[in-house]
Amino acid sequence: MYAVIRAGGKQFRVAPGDVIKVDQKPAENGNIEFTDVLAVSGAEGEIGKPGDGARVVGSVVEEGRGDKILVFHFKRKKQYKKLQGHRQAFTAVRITEIAFDGQKFTAPELPAPKPKKEKVDMAGKQTEQKADKKARTGAEGKASKSSKSRTGKGTARAATKPTKKK
Repeated sequence: MYAVIRAGGKQFRVAPGDVIKVDQKPAENGNIEFTDVLAVSGAEGEIGKPGDGARVVGSVVEEGRGDKILVFHFKRKKQYKKLQGHRQAFTAVRITEIAFDGQKFTAPELPAPKPKKEKVDMAGKQTEQKADKKARTGAEGKASKSSKSRTGKGTARAATKPTKKK
């Protein structure tokens, strides 16, 4: 089951559960309704033009701005260069329902997100790792082996070369 919708001058093929990025749209209570449905497919191999009551409903997942696009204008032999950046605003929408001709197709519910770990646990873990590292290297006030200065400075070639006597 899928539908073809028009949003922001572009066409999207959507199915229940899909997430699409459309140009920034205002949402009512976190839901967006697309009424400009161009085509629908109720079963595999079927496609048709929907009636007047066809609609696609989605819920807002995220709002943000896309990657930066560089716009560069250049005219040769005229010493003209102009560089400008642009980030297009978008709204990520998860399609929850497609309805037409009395049929309704809905997306399955998403599982509840897992709670995030607290930062206190991570800080405690880092201090434990530092203590373990100190215990392994024996660096309690002493300089470690890697920080000691080398006595035999110079290259190996200089060390084997005999010195000249005057």
